[in-house]
Amino acid sequence: MRFGGRGRELNAETQRTQRFAERLDKEGGVVYLTCRLNTTITSDRLSTTFAALADPTRRAILARLLSGEASVTELAEPFEMSLPAVSKHLKVLEHAGLISRGHNAQWRPCRLKAAPLKDVDDWVQHYRRFFEESLDRLDNYLRELKQEEAKKKEKKHVRKQSRN
Repeated sequence: MRFGGRGRELNAETQRTQRFAERLDKEGGVVYLTCRLNTTITSDRLSTTFAALADPTRRAILARLLSGEASVTELAEPFEMSLPAVSKHLKVLEHAGLISRGHNAQWRPCRLKAAPLKDVDDWVQHYRRFFEESLDRLDNYLRELKQEEAKKKEKKHVRKQSRN
């Protein structure tokens, strides 16, 4: 029995793919493996949200929904992809809780839901202080370097004047 990350059992198909990749690797072949998002089991809501936000098309759809609800057809307009492809993106966003889809006769409007984005913001807040402190330290260091450089230039200038 093989295990994936975090002690999860790998399904039979994944095990076969892994054995195939190992065999190719031993023979000197190059292997590119792609995991399908809809078969990936995420461990928590935050991971699901980040997985949904990882795709630029889905981020663009969310940006469009900031201005109000829209139909699948309206959301698909700026993209060069089929309506079923856009629907798959919407299913991922819906699974992550980032959008909701209503029912209004034949029209199924999509709406932005902000709760998962609030979770992301809360998570990022923990790290914001670290980044701000790091940037402050970098700013202070650069300021010190500029002061030292200015002192060196001043000393050079004084030396040149004293020679003349």
